[in-house]
Order: sequence, then C-alpha cells, then structure tokens
Amino acid sequence: MRITIFGSGYVGLVTGACLADAGNQVICVDVDRRKVEMLKAGELPIHEPGLDAVVERNAAAGRLTFTTDAKEGVDHGQFQLIAVGTPPDEDGSADLRYVLAVARSIGEHMTEYKVIVTKSTVPVGTADKVQRTVAEALQARGTAIEFDMVSNPEFLKEGPQSRIS
Repeated sequence: MRITIFGSGYVGLVTGACLADAGNQVICVDVDRRKVEMLKAGELPIHEPGLDAVVERNAAAGRLTFTTDAKEGVDHGQFQLIAVGTPPDEDGSADLRYVLAVARSIGEHMTEYKVIVTKSTVPVGTADKVQRTVAEALQARGTAIEFDMVSNPEFLKEGPQSRIS
C-alpha cells in the first residue's frame, strides 16, 4: 500500500515507521523543513526506544521517505493520514487549525480517490469538519473526486494506567 502521513511527531513518525516496517510505501510530510532534513539524515527529532532502528531500516529499503512537499504527499498515497498537533485552544478545546489546513491541502491537490484518516486526537465531529473542508477545496477547484473519511485517533499513554478489577 502507498500511505502518506502528514506530521512526523510522535504519532506520525512512529505510525509511519511501523507501517513501512510492515512492507508499505510510506511518505511522511511535515511543514518543518529542519525536522525533515534531520529525518533524511537519519536523525530522529523524538525519542522512542527502538524507533531509530526501524526508521533506519525502512529508509534504507526505500519504504520510508520524508518531504515538505504536500502535493508530493497527496500524489503518493491512496491513504492520507492526518497526524498533526492539536494543541489546546485558548478555551482548552483542541485547536483544529493544523488538521483543517492539511484537509484543505489534500482537497487542493488530490486528483483521484483517497481515504483520509484523522489520526490526530480530535473531538467528536472533527471527521465531518475534515470532510467538509476537503469537499470545499475540491468545489473551489471545480472538481468532484470521491473520497472516504476514517477516524482512527491515537491515545498515547500518559502516566500510570489504572487497573479495573
């Protein structure tokens, strides 16, 4: 499978490396040029035990690549995973501006059917907002291309886990 992941932080990079390790062709897109250059040089911007070996192995095999070019990413994958940050907004709610910016970019560049997956941890209803944003970008281009939406949020472990008896 050809998979594009927008975001190369904890969620995006780990997901991308693992999907590449399973034999998929993965490209990670990030707006941070410095981070992408680090990754291309084999340096990781995060620490996750064992991740360096997985990234190195899959980059060397050509299954895992990195870019800042959103069009290249959209062209690459039938699956478009959105794994960008959702920092708290002023009122404490999730700030969706980065998620919706990626959705807009996907809609601006897609030329064929895509499956768009929200991997970022987002509130209920975000998939509808992403779908609307992609559809509006397609409409602005005067084109109608089918796509499907999937919500697959990542919930990272934070602190000790409680046991339920």
